[in-house]
Amino acid sequence: MGGIAFSSMRVGKKYRLINYGEKSEFMLKEVVGRNDYLLKDLFSMEDYLMSELIQYGQGEDFELKEIYSENI
Repeated sequence: MGGIAFSSMRVGKKYRLINYGEKSEFMLKEVVGRNDYLLKDLFSMEDYLMSELIQYGQGEDFELKEIYSENI
């Protein structure tokens, strides 16, 4: 596991999550519970929950990082 902890995430910031070889890039829209977050996909503009992304657990390649505007 690398990168930042879920508790370090902030509303309005952009993040990249890698888990089981899948890469997701999203903006955190809202904290909806103690351990869940409403996200907006940066490519499809679809809304979904963090719990949907990690519903099958955290793989060996799990990594959550903030995306800074110069890295996009």
